[in-house]
Amino acid sequence: MAGSFGKIIVGVYVEIKRSDGRIHQAMVTSLNEDNESVTVEWIENGDTKGKEIDLESIFALNPDVAPEEETAPSPETPPPPTPTSVKVNKIPKNRRTIAPAKNDTPSRDNRVVSTRARPAQPQQLEPAPPPPIQQPAQPTQAQTAQQLANEASMHQLTRKEFGQLSRRKSNCVKEVEKLQEKRERRRIQQQELREKKAQEVDTTVPNYEILYMIRDFRASLDYRPLSTADLIEEHRICVCVRKRPLNKKELTIRDLDVITIPSKDVVMVHEPKQKVDLTRYLENQTFRFDYAFDDSTTNEMVYRFTARPLVETIFERGMATCFAYGQTGSGKTHTMGGDFSGKNQDCSKGIYALAARDVFVMLKKPCYRKLDLQVYATFFEIYSGKVFDLLNGKAKLRVLEDGKQQVQVVGLHERDVKCTEDVLKLIEVGNSCRTSGQTSANAHSSRSHAVFQIILRRKGKMHGKFSLIDLAGNERGADTSSADRQTRLEGAEINKSLLALKECIRALGRNKPHTPFRASKLTQVLRDSFIGENSRTCMIATISPGMTSCENTLNTLRYANRVKELTVDPNQVIEGVRPNTHVVDQLDDDWDHLGSSPQRDDLKLLCEQNLEEVSPQLLTFHEAVSQMVEMEEQVLEDHRAVFQESIRWLEDEKVLLEMTEEVDYDVDSYATQLEQILDQKIDILTELRDKVKSFRSSLQEEEQASKQINPKRPRALL
Repeated sequence: MAGSFGKIIVGVYVEIKRSDGRIHQAMVTSLNEDNESVTVEWIENGDTKGKEIDLESIFALNPDVAPEEETAPSPETPPPPTPTSVKVNKIPKNRRTIAPAKNDTPSRDNRVVSTRARPAQPQQLEPAPPPPIQQPAQPTQAQTAQQLANEASMHQLTRKEFGQLSRRKSNCVKEVEKLQEKRERRRIQQQELREKKAQEVDTTVPNYEILYMIRDFRASLDYRPLSTADLIEEHRICVCVRKRPLNKKELTIRDLDVITIPSKDVVMVHEPKQKVDLTRYLENQTFRFDYAFDDSTTNEMVYRFTARPLVETIFERGMATCFAYGQTGSGKTHTMGGDFSGKNQDCSKGIYALAARDVFVMLKKPCYRKLDLQVYATFFEIYSGKVFDLLNGKAKLRVLEDGKQQVQVVGLHERDVKCTEDVLKLIEVGNSCRTSGQTSANAHSSRSHAVFQIILRRKGKMHGKFSLIDLAGNERGADTSSADRQTRLEGAEINKSLLALKECIRALGRNKPHTPFRASKLTQVLRDSFIGENSRTCMIATISPGMTSCENTLNTLRYANRVKELTVDPNQVIEGVRPNTHVVDQLDDDWDHLGSSPQRDDLKLLCEQNLEEVSPQLLTFHEAVSQMVEMEEQVLEDHRAVFQESIRWLEDEKVLLEMTEEVDYDVDSYATQLEQILDQKIDILTELRDKVKSFRSSLQEEEQASKQINPKRPRALL
């Protein structure tokens, strides 16, 4: 069988023919005796490839390695020993090591020589067992000849036999030397290529290796960015992504841009990775959305494909919602509110103002002019589960549900606006008092959800509403175990509201029988935008391009991707979804029912639908926060009522005291009335005191729950 392989040895390059007709060299890595074939490997585009080829194909392209015709040996002369295979364990470093064949016994120089059996001779010495395998330097011609002489002496070879074996060994050594020369040439070429690449990249740039890999990858892409010539598609739920340019801070630290937008709907993230051997490489992750805007896109361009198609919806008695989502400093406020010049913001170039401009333009159209519509605007923020009116000195507002299951923001001021300039003034007033703070990403970071609404009314009744929302940074919801209660509550509300917003949009796309809008204040005030047949939503996910923001950027993209990827035909109802068994006509403020309120039922449902993102400890914490917030609202409401009642008591007591100044006042009447007042005071104050005690207990439960949080690894925010 060994003779059928001819002169083929492991480690030698042979010509092979590919399925597409190409012929190139490949190295023999193993000999397969079972099916008389060989396994070869080669490098193509930086990757090691291989295949199994039958011997006939090898001999057809490589006649020099084909077996020679053997002549029958004479009876007097015994057959000389011939090597069946010679393995040279010298292969390029970028290839995997080829183990010796199982039937081969390696010698000191890592080569295997098999000879034909000879008749036993007297006093023949047994060869010494070979020492452990080592990787020696390449033997020279003289060393090989000396070793062959020693082997010949050991096996008592004849001079003719030794000459034959020496000639065969010499040919093998020549082949090995040729292989070594080829490897040396390849090493020199690779080194020259690396030096040439290093000259093209500024090595003083941090992570310049990653920079070159990104440049090399981008050079292979076919760019077809979004343009004004592209059609605007109709979507009930539209999800798009906007990349901002590198900011001054990122340019100062010479951060790398790891975001590529090659086409109108594709976003690619070049995430740096590191292997076990510390080799760095890129993991190129691809996301697809309805639209993708690169860092050269203006607000007008973004508005054209996102919010502008929704303006017509509100004129058709519909509800529209457009919101910007992303980490702090990713460009949400820039997109919704307008361009910044230092600390000053040009509100005329934000989506707020652009939408208002188109509303007034459409009002002048003949088909809508006859409707006699009036335009109003509101601007409020949601911070730590509380609602504040930004157009009325940040007055605290209550959110209630009436008997018709319509959510009402009690006390919210609607301002009558006649033109775009009126809207700009309201935006400036609202932005000036919005809750903000300093973060590592932004010196003036939004810590609340800002909701600007354009409302159309006809004869006082709601005709349509457009809600434009600048959400708080998604990374602000990550810290729910801070020692500071206010920070915990702030993070918990952001965390919960973003998760609820995602589920409400999913419910809108799937026509679910129940939408968990009560799980957060944000989704509660936007309830009418999620339940109407003529409701449309657009999400603008803003991302930072820097490598230092890569993790937050991936979280944002995964969140946006989950919103869209699960959207199905609006006419299709998903089976197996639990129906709403807790729908009530109005919000129940009774203290006895706080343990099973609709808000916490929706929260539980919300967490059950996101088991991969919410741990049991995190659910317990959110439940504790929800109970604490509800108790807080009830205590404040009762305290306010007791205060008003106390004023009435003072007036009644004043009348009683004035009565006692009469000489013949009715003592029994005085005592009876005073006792009634005191009984009322005792009952009401005792009830308020008990509620305050329960409220204090809920504060302690929230603090204990925050210490037990052990959330699962977040995909996007929780």
